[in-house]
Amino acid sequence: MAASQQPGPPRPGEQFPEVIPWLRTDTPGRVPSLDAPAALAPENFTGRMGGREVREGEKLGVEKRAASSEVEAVPVSAVAGRRPGEQPKPRVPPVLPSSLSSLEKGQQSKRRLPVIAQGVGSGATAAATTATATATATAVPVGAAAANVAGAPLVAKPGGKPKKKRAGSGIPARKIITNLVWLRRASQVGFFALFFYFLVHTAFRGTFAAQSGEPVRLPLPVEGFLLADPFVAFMTLLSTHAVYRGLAWSIVVVALTLVFGRVFCGWICPFGTLHHFVSWIFPSRYLKGSSRVEANKTHGWQAAKYYLMWGFLAAAVAGSAIGGLLDPICVAVRAIGLGVIPALQYLGIHGSNGIATSNVRPLQMAADGAQDVLAQQIWTANQSYYHQTWFIVFFLIAILFMNRFIPRFWCRALCPLGAFLGVMSRFALFGMEKDHAKCTDCNLCIVSCQGADSPQGGVKHRQDECHMCLNCESACPEDVIKFRFLPNRKGTIQKPNLERRTVVASAAAGAIAIPAMRIANWPDKAYSEKVIRPPGAVEEREFLERCIRCAECMKVCPNNALHPAFFEAGLEGLWTPILIPRIGYCEYSCVLCGQVCPTGAIQKITELQKTGKDEKTGKEQKPIAMGTAMYDHGRCLPWAMATPCIVCEEFCPTSPKAIWAEEVEVPKRASKYKEKGEALLMETVKVQRPHVDPSLCIGCGACEKVCPIVDKPAVYVTNAGETRSKTNIILLENTSYGKS
Repeated sequence: MAASQQPGPPRPGEQFPEVIPWLRTDTPGRVPSLDAPAALAPENFTGRMGGREVREGEKLGVEKRAASSEVEAVPVSAVAGRRPGEQPKPRVPPVLPSSLSSLEKGQQSKRRLPVIAQGVGSGATAAATTATATATATAVPVGAAAANVAGAPLVAKPGGKPKKKRAGSGIPARKIITNLVWLRRASQVGFFALFFYFLVHTAFRGTFAAQSGEPVRLPLPVEGFLLADPFVAFMTLLSTHAVYRGLAWSIVVVALTLVFGRVFCGWICPFGTLHHFVSWIFPSRYLKGSSRVEANKTHGWQAAKYYLMWGFLAAAVAGSAIGGLLDPICVAVRAIGLGVIPALQYLGIHGSNGIATSNVRPLQMAADGAQDVLAQQIWTANQSYYHQTWFIVFFLIAILFMNRFIPRFWCRALCPLGAFLGVMSRFALFGMEKDHAKCTDCNLCIVSCQGADSPQGGVKHRQDECHMCLNCESACPEDVIKFRFLPNRKGTIQKPNLERRTVVASAAAGAIAIPAMRIANWPDKAYSEKVIRPPGAVEEREFLERCIRCAECMKVCPNNALHPAFFEAGLEGLWTPILIPRIGYCEYSCVLCGQVCPTGAIQKITELQKTGKDEKTGKEQKPIAMGTAMYDHGRCLPWAMATPCIVCEEFCPTSPKAIWAEEVEVPKRASKYKEKGEALLMETVKVQRPHVDPSLCIGCGACEKVCPIVDKPAVYVTNAGETRSKTNIILLENTSYGKS
């Protein structure tokens, strides 16, 4: 009978294990897996028990080893020690429930095989029986396992593409998790593409002359990502005691967080996706092996973002939305819109000009066509310049470079929006559940983790740090990690681990910083003439309560007139919008900056309101003024040099014109000698000396922009006389001084 059970030559696609040498000894052991190379297995490795390796020579009972392997152990004596003539009972190889789905699809199960204790009987019979059981339990579908009971041969599925072997027990991830991981990647790509699409279309590429009489508006909600930012909404709520209407969209993100946790960080946030892309496209040699495992473990410095969040919220209570400096959506719009895109535009324009000089007709046509498409879809026709943008770009490069040492450094250490969502994620209905007993410390979950939230077994999971990327469950080969609704929270830390004293100190620092900064630059008294705010901007104190430094208004300005302030408005006003007329002037009928402002720092005014007409009655009224033009008579050509020039008056857009010319005759010395030895003759010339009517001037800066004195214009605009202020005035008729 033993001879009849000897296996014959292997059929195509079928592989039998070698005869197991330790079956003839008294030492218990393990049947090696068919798909595991013999060279990779330790010589004295016999199995695992409770997550640890069991070596030969250890005195363990059959029952204990069977319990540790989760598969029934069959003593050899039960097969080889039966009486002569006794028919063997058919035995179905055990199939684990967690592997049924993979077995039905013909996938190879990679669970370790049952431990077999040495007993009394024929070694050859035991070897043959063990080989048959091994082949049955290793790589056949459930149907094939059932057929093997009747003695059907085992044949591997031919023509199948071999899959990459998973480490450890090789338990495949749940299909739904695998699909969700791919869905998350698609979501990241899609939302980043949508963000970039909105950003490049935050521009007006038409002409205001062609749109005369029609309101100019952008067709897309380009500020949509900012409107959905809950940190911005809550910060402006604290600073203004009101919620701007558009910010109600942030409730959607809050609802997602309360259900799924920080899903916004791992699935939606374009700035987090940018860091993820950079780490993937430019992998670091410093983040390999144990270095990556160590970098992805939870560290104490990750609490820094929570302390920053509390400091910014306290500053908002003190009356400043300065937290927008580090809000991820604001940083992304500001850095990419004002730095990256203009840099690409510069390279594109100069590259196209270089190709144009090559005199190669096909290359010239291709360059011209590409430049036309880029000017219509990515950037504008004219090169954009932004004041002190080098610092914004340097900041972006610095935080992106940190990904070479710590994956998603920004998200883990600095992001106040991530911290805000992390606080709310403690109430999430969806989360992680871990079976610590199954963990073999392979660290594959840590290698794949994006949030450094301690997904490995043996430690508590940090729910406030988890980005819900699902990489850990997808990578786990031991079925340790599962994401589900209403999970067991015993092994989870739900709220941030913060020091109470540090939280109080951070909040106190934020609250004290605002008055300290305003001592040197009080918005009601100490004016800087260079702080010219956009049309429709609210009063300065309220402006600083609302402005989040997102740079949407600067990006959309058609004349490149708005720029990020450096220290012109003090430290508190860093990167808030100011008008620099020498670079660009404010278009007379343009109100796009108010349309894209997400917080109401710039009101949504109409063209009629800006130009001084009542919308209901149509009557004339004073137009909205940003400042007033001033003349430096020592630099003005008609005033100082008796040279005719009326460029500023010609470009003044108001009606009637705020700049008017006084025609006078002035003496001027001849520039050449009439005869040698004689004095230069004096002659009289007619010039038009410009003057400003402050009641009509709106401070648009068109006169300063076109002034022919290049280095320092003879006419310049200051914020004196701005409509939004009741104290920064020129004319006194609306004050107590003008009343009798």
